[in-house]
Amino acid sequence: MAVVETVRGPVETSALGRTYMHEHVFILTPDVQLNHPEEWGDEDVRIADAVAKLGALAAQGVRTVVDPTVIGLGRYIPRIQRVAEQLPELNIIVATGCYTHTEVPLFFHHRGPALNAVAGTDVPDPMVDMFVGDIEEGIAGTGVKAGLLKCAIDHQGLTPGVERVMRAVARAHLRTGTPITVHTHPGSRTGWDVKRVLCDEEGVDPGRIVLGHSGDTTDVDHLTELAEAGFVLGMDRFGLNVETTFEARADTLVEMVRRGFADRMVLSQDASCYIDWIDPEVMPLLSQWHYLHIEDEVLPYVRKRGVTQEEITRMLVDVPRRCFEDGAAG
Repeated sequence: MAVVETVRGPVETSALGRTYMHEHVFILTPDVQLNHPEEWGDEDVRIADAVAKLGALAAQGVRTVVDPTVIGLGRYIPRIQRVAEQLPELNIIVATGCYTHTEVPLFFHHRGPALNAVAGTDVPDPMVDMFVGDIEEGIAGTGVKAGLLKCAIDHQGLTPGVERVMRAVARAHLRTGTPITVHTHPGSRTGWDVKRVLCDEEGVDPGRIVLGHSGDTTDVDHLTELAEAGFVLGMDRFGLNVETTFEARADTLVEMVRRGFADRMVLSQDASCYIDWIDPEVMPLLSQWHYLHIEDEVLPYVRKRGVTQEEITRMLVDVPRRCFEDGAAG
């Protein structure tokens, strides 16, 4: 039986159940938290709030959330462990990788490929071994192993830093079989950059890649092309209705299901219990951005427009399980 790593240890993929493939627990700026702890507040209060919010999600029947918080987004596994140990009914899968839209973090600037010209040869990228270590040995001595790889490309396009992270993620994937999620900007058609770098040049099967935030566009013809290319589409920002509307996201999902792509999509909200880089004055605009949005709003809406329970199960159970089974050890 295939297994996948969670915060509390390995579980059989058959036990993942209803799965949200893109939900953060906390998104933080570590330097700010360390130097201005008043911005974070009381640790126990934050943990209790996360347990309550995720517990409400589990009470609706969700059994697994995948948290793609990595370097650049403030990943801190001991804190996630405190949350997970109070929610035995919910699996939390964590990620490794690096999040940037432009340059690699300063730590990597003068390491690895950055030294190629000086060394006169190709210098291995230390990111690859770091990501593989997180997957095979565990993260920062916690014993928690990553079950997902994460990178990003936004409207800035394929900058040298973005491309370097992508290639490191691809190589870690090829060594471990761990699935990949990519933050994308579908309005800029960055999925094709992902295809060229990760798939055409590095050899990753597009079926092992979730193109995050695909629901940010209503261009169903473009999404159809990506699905036909073999990618899994992350329809994962339901409730984040700043640049588009709930109806636009949901109607795009309905149309993609009508076109026969329920088996190439996963659902989520890209929500978080706490995000320190959102101005408190802006937070009221995001009042509907919460973990319960899919169950409370999305599923009733799409059911009324012809999406069947079988198709919903494919998107919330079968496709997420397949993402982890295709490369999981038995």
